[in-house]
Amino acid sequence: MQADDHDAIAALIRTFFAAFTSGPGCSGRIDALRRVLLAEAVIVRTCGSEPAVYDVEGFLAPRQALLTDGTLTEFSEWELDGHTEVFGDIAHHFGSYAKAGVQGGVPFTGRGMKTLQFVRTGAGWRISAAAWDDERPGLELASG
Repeated sequence: MQADDHDAIAALIRTFFAAFTSGPGCSGRIDALRRVLLAEAVIVRTCGSEPAVYDVEGFLAPRQALLTDGTLTEFSEWELDGHTEVFGDIAHHFGSYAKAGVQGGVPFTGRGMKTLQFVRTGAGWRISAAAWDDERPGLELASG
């Protein structure tokens, strides 16, 4: 992987995680993520149930509302560890993440794994797909 590819993809990963932070600037962070997602990107949540498949707006709009309407406060997500592989004009990132916040007045934390896929376009690297699964009884991240 060339250094400029790595830097561009790392910036997209930071944009992805930064979008899910409540508080001032939330709408701008969601808009920044919207700009780096392909219009046709697919986002999938598993988390121990039947997969929920979203298009870009179906994914972003309810999260923006949740992060700005006071229901979810002091919330953020951040990457713990991950690795990226690039081949030509495609790339994949697989990594662990954590999250914390207050929902309905109740503090919570969680961890899980996210996978992001990227494609090189005429406008640069873009996120083409994302999927995640969270820890739950019987499925936990390895300590370390």
